[in-house]
Parts: sequence; C-alpha cells; structure tokens
Amino acid sequence: MPFDLGDTVRLAADSTDPGGTLTNATGVTLTITLPDGTTATPAVTNPPAQTGKYSCDYVTTQAGRHSVRWLFTGPGSAYTDVFDVREAVPPLLFSLADAKKHLNIVSTADDDELRGWIESTTRAVEWFVGPVVRRTVTERHTFGCAPVRVLRQIPALSLVSVTAVLTGGVGYQVADLDLDGDTGEVQRKNGGLLTGPLIFTYTAGRTIIPANIRDGGKLILQHLWRTQRGSLRGPVIAGADDYAVTEPIPGLGYAIPNRALELLEPDRLPPGVA
Repeated sequence: MPFDLGDTVRLAADSTDPGGTLTNATGVTLTITLPDGTTATPAVTNPPAQTGKYSCDYVTTQAGRHSVRWLFTGPGSAYTDVFDVREAVPPLLFSLADAKKHLNIVSTADDDELRGWIESTTRAVEWFVGPVVRRTVTERHTFGCAPVRVLRQIPALSLVSVTAVLTGGVGYQVADLDLDGDTGEVQRKNGGLLTGPLIFTYTAGRTIIPANIRDGGKLILQHLWRTQRGSLRGPVIAGADDYAVTEPIPGLGYAIPNRALELLEPDRLPPGVA
C-alpha cells in the first residue's frame, strides 16, 4: 500500500551468511532511489539491536515510486525492494469516513487498504465521466494553426495559461480566449487562429460532485471491496447480488457493477472522448 507524502517508512533487511544464518555485517549501505532519479543514503545503525536484522526509518519527501537497495559486506549479501508514496493531495471521490459508513465498517484495521480502493474507485469513475476531483492539467497540442483547440480532459473549469512550445512562438493571454468547459473547446474571442504548438495549463474537474456520480462510485467501491475479500465473506454470485456484474464492460471487464454504470450514465463522456 502506498504511503502518504511525509510519512516515515521503516525499511528493513536481513544480513545472512552464505548458509542463510543471520549475521552482523562488517559494512552496510542503504541506497534509496527517489522518483526524480536522485538518491539518498541514510545512515544505518551497525551493529543492529538484533543480530542480522537491520532497519532504518526514512521520511518521504517525494511522491512516486522509490527503489531500495541494501548492500552488506563481510559477509556479502544484498536485498532490493520498492515502495510508493502518494501525491500530497491524491484525487479522492469521497472521504474515508464516507466509505466506511457506506460499507458499515467501524474498525480502523483496514483503513489504509480501504483508502487504496477509494483511489482505484475514483480512477474508475473518472474513466467514464472525466475528471471529478479538481486538478491542474498541463498538456501539449502540437498541430499548427486552427480556430479551435479541444482540451483532452473535460469538464474544464478554467484556463491557467497558454504558452508557446517553441522559442519565439506565440502565446496567448487567457483573458483573450473563450473556454467551453463542457466540450473543452478553446478559441480566440476575436475569431483569430490559434497558432501552435502550444502548452495548455488548465483546471479540470467539478466544483460540485453530482449525487449520481458520488453514489455510483460508492457502488463500485462496495463491489470491489466485497469481491476482493470473497474468501472472508463468501463469493458474490451474479444474479443474487444487487451490485453484481452481469456482463463485461469494454476496457474494465467485470470491475464495474451494472447499477453503478446506470448511475454514471447521465454524465458519461461522449464516444471518442477520453
């Protein structure tokens, strides 16, 4: 499960001799490769409190995939691993408290796992209806002159900037542009052409999340939560479950229950829009 940005991650590895017996190493190096390609080499206590059992606490500073490599010498051994860190404000369709209320969960034991499923649910919902959670989008449009450019993520709330890709190219002031947020169409108010290539930075998402999108997401979450925990709660049988999937959905298979799809239908993106 991913960590929150700023969390302390406890990294651990065992040092063993060629026969597999835990042994303190003469030297130990821990190297963490961060998402931006830089590395960190935090100090590791040696000898450890327990023979051969090494650990180090690392405070995360970047979102993304981290790789971890332990290298022991005297005797020589190594261990590699990875961990993920969420962005500072990950897109979440609803809160952990709302999810637990819908699933009738009181315990806090599964909170971290459930948060991960909320992120997956949000991604699935946005596959159908476009951005729900507000976020800043930066995208490049490489074709030449055109009266209209169409942003790829809709609904779009506002333009932040429109700048030229090439040195000496033409950029535009957002006050001089008209944005149709529902279609993503951008055009000049004076009717002139937009000359590219251009980089559009804009805000996408929804100011108010409609009830059908929110509740459709809750049905998806409930379906995913129940099916992946089937060994504990029994299998979900199609036709016997109000949330069951009766046929696969192109691109998503059986991940989305039909009732959720029906709720999302009024806000589904037009064909060909992704």
